[in-house]
Amino acid sequence: MQSCHSLFAWRKVAWGAPVLVLAMVVGCVERTVGINTEPQGATVILNDQEVGKSPVKVPFTWYGDYDIILRKKGYQTIQTHHRIRSPWYEYPLIDFFSETMMPFTIHDDRVLETFVLHDFQRPAKEALLERADQLRAEALSQGTP
Repeated sequence: MQSCHSLFAWRKVAWGAPVLVLAMVVGCVERTVGINTEPQGATVILNDQEVGKSPVKVPFTWYGDYDIILRKKGYQTIQTHHRIRSPWYEYPLIDFFSETMMPFTIHDDRVLETFVLHDFQRPAKEALLERADQLRAEALSQGTP
């Protein structure tokens, strides 16, 4: 009876060793996105979170659409979005192996275009007052809800 229990113990060790090796060989994907502006030093806001001054390189978790806001004193603010497309190794089923079974780390470094900031142009006083009159007229014509 004693030998039977020791046989089961060896089987547990035999199964445990590959599991332990697989746990130590877990792969990983590190994703970063770089954003640059011309001129540099603009505040970069990614999905409503300030991430630093350009040029900036930050990690991201998921692929898809990102809202980007770039601000710098004396320049027009840029509000845009950019889609980061997933690579082939992130497709369903393949991603299981690329994120868990690879014995190395995959580095996915994306660099977006360099965004050019233009000098801030103050609107003419007359144009500003005319636009205010238009908005007032629209608001009054719609009435109260």
